[in-house]
Amino acid sequence: MSVVAALALAACGDDDDTADEPADEPTEEPAEEPAEEPAEEPAEEPAEEPAEEPAEEPAEEPAEEPAEGVSLADICPSPVVIQTDWNPEAEHGWIYEMIGDDYEIDTGAVAVRGPLVAGGEETGVDIEIRSGGPAIGFQTVTSQLYSDDSILLGYVYTDEAIQNSAEFPTVAVMAGMEKNPQILFWDPETYPDIESIEDLGEAGVLIRYFGGAAYMDYFTQTGILSADQVDGSYDGTPALFIADQGESAQQGFGSAEPYIYANEVPDWNKPIEYAYINDAGWENYAESIAIKADRLEENRACLEQLVPIIQQSSIDYVTDPAETNSLIIEAVEAFDNGWVYTEGVAEYAVQTMLDDGLLSNGPDSTLGNFDMERVQGLIDIAIPVYESLGQAPKEGLVPEDIVTNEFIDESIGL
Repeated sequence: MSVVAALALAACGDDDDTADEPADEPTEEPAEEPAEEPAEEPAEEPAEEPAEEPAEEPAEEPAEEPAEGVSLADICPSPVVIQTDWNPEAEHGWIYEMIGDDYEIDTGAVAVRGPLVAGGEETGVDIEIRSGGPAIGFQTVTSQLYSDDSILLGYVYTDEAIQNSAEFPTVAVMAGMEKNPQILFWDPETYPDIESIEDLGEAGVLIRYFGGAAYMDYFTQTGILSADQVDGSYDGTPALFIADQGESAQQGFGSAEPYIYANEVPDWNKPIEYAYINDAGWENYAESIAIKADRLEENRACLEQLVPIIQQSSIDYVTDPAETNSLIIEAVEAFDNGWVYTEGVAEYAVQTMLDDGLLSNGPDSTLGNFDMERVQGLIDIAIPVYESLGQAPKEGLVPEDIVTNEFIDESIGL
């Protein structure tokens, strides 16, 4: 069996566990839109200067405009540290896209750092992207945010934010993925008539998943699946799925497992079918960029400029991912911790993120913003689940407690 497949699956499991990670709750929402500043500045100066020295100013202004538009030197920490939830992979590509050419791969810290760039221009600060999963002893990103103040931002799923809103509040300032990549998958040859998670429930198919995932408690509590058909002992490898000869179903990532099982698992090497967790009612925002609630105010000026840069970085990455994918693979090989990641998986992931709407605009033409009604819907179904597990969220929790759109530039979208 392929080591590639086994470890790639472990990644998806970790992200599933992410659903259980400590989560976030916002604080007050910022009042200014970052995108307007850069837009107003260039509009004013060209209007004044040309009147006095038409020949000189137009030449100066374009040179200054990019630098002024992306300067973070006086408002953001350096480096800007972002904690991810797993090893480097294409699902994190939009963050790695912000690393400039003069980067360093730190195998001791399991991190990549370099100049933070926006549109190819340096912003005056560095960025450090830290790996999660095995690099942090499989601890949650939220626990890292609370134990290390050098970390400015981290990946926090919306259900995590709900789960831990009472004790470990964080604020998501941008939706990393519009749709959670987590899936349940099955063998279409064994189950040709199954098309959804609900169908898996009706057929009574055994489903293996990483124990502790809140979405599974939701499925069993609402009758979508039965408690006796789910098995929380999944270990991240394809061994049992293969041993069952396709009789069971398993969790994974829609942006990884379909390619891996068809191309990189020698004992399988054929297609699988899958359905997204989100499509069965647990509408989670994945890998959202979050900050500790009590640190939002002091970093407000930084976030006003940084969040639009991250938005644009997402678009730049999926538009031309090759260079960043090479960096991701280089980092994986340098870290050499058992995680294997190939160019084929990376390319498949980018295309799937676009085709399946994992990385896409929100309900409008803006990328990275939160639909507050959708967040409220998740709160409504998640609270009973967490209360049944003895993990009651904050009393009176509302969407504005865990996410904010105040830093989002509404003009940026796919």
